[in-house]
Amino acid sequence: MLSIAELDAQLSDPSPALLEDISRIKGDFLVLGAGGKMGPSLALLLRRALMAAGSAQKVFAVSRFSNPDARALLEASGILTISADLLDEADLAALPQAENVLYMAGMKFGSSGNQPLTWAMNSYLPGRVAESFKNSRIVVFSTGNIYPFTPATSGGPDETTPPQPIGEYAQSCLGRERIFEYFSIKNHTPMLIYRLNYAIDMRYGVLLDVAKSVFNGQPIDLSMGHVNVIWQGDANEIAIRALRHCDDPPMILNVTGPETISVRWLAEKFGEYFDRQPVFTGEPQPTALLNNASRSHRLFGYPRVSLRQMIEWTASWVQAGGAELGKPTHFQQRKGNF
Repeated sequence: MLSIAELDAQLSDPSPALLEDISRIKGDFLVLGAGGKMGPSLALLLRRALMAAGSAQKVFAVSRFSNPDARALLEASGILTISADLLDEADLAALPQAENVLYMAGMKFGSSGNQPLTWAMNSYLPGRVAESFKNSRIVVFSTGNIYPFTPATSGGPDETTPPQPIGEYAQSCLGRERIFEYFSIKNHTPMLIYRLNYAIDMRYGVLLDVAKSVFNGQPIDLSMGHVNVIWQGDANEIAIRALRHCDDPPMILNVTGPETISVRWLAEKFGEYFDRQPVFTGEPQPTALLNNASRSHRLFGYPRVSLRQMIEWTASWVQAGGAELGKPTHFQQRKGNF
């Protein structure tokens, strides 16, 4: 099994393609929402890429940093951390201006119980950030949840598919996109809307959710019968490289792996590793929440970490009782309640 240190190192290992692109991106970097699931590894990847390229460009990581260990890890790597509440106007105004902004702030889990904060974080804050950094390039993290359910055999919606968000979380995420889009056009700010589902590492994600259910003999709901996943390191690398593709109005980019994965097949593969028979409930519906990332694959190539490798790593992690973030994906949700 990978150790935590080895996992962090693997997640932040820059590819030759990233090093080539990073040498062409001028200015400092500001990662907003750097304390979440993906933020620390993205900031570390960015810092390592700049060091490997011999660059003196700075990386600022902004978060409330409720997890002090994440902040310590970033600071030990030479990343400049800033503790801030982005909804606080004074905190937002005090942030350094940077030519490159990676916007990862948002609210998903707990959104069903706190709709006002969800809309404030996902739809109001984007307008404040867009105005504050109107002279920057901005990659805006969004989600494939803004798409409608599509047939499992369709290959998933591409960037031309009209959004049809289900539930207030997904609606507020579409609000985030529209607000950023408005300010991109108004201020001629180059942006890219980054629609992701689902990133994983061993500590969270769809693969961990399914693997744990198989390992613990818990039933797996098949009503959302198909999913897409991508290794978090690959997803982070695409986000950084996407800074070279920001435009006015924003470019839209779907990000995920190339496979449409059967949840039943996935559970059965974990069952082979654990020598346990998966327990299923429900029947696969003909539609699922999917994402067609063929545009991303054309621009950036296929992910470096394969699905089979992710499955093997996750199985080993679960068997060894590896650490978890305690944030289940709720990928089975068909009503948009998170």
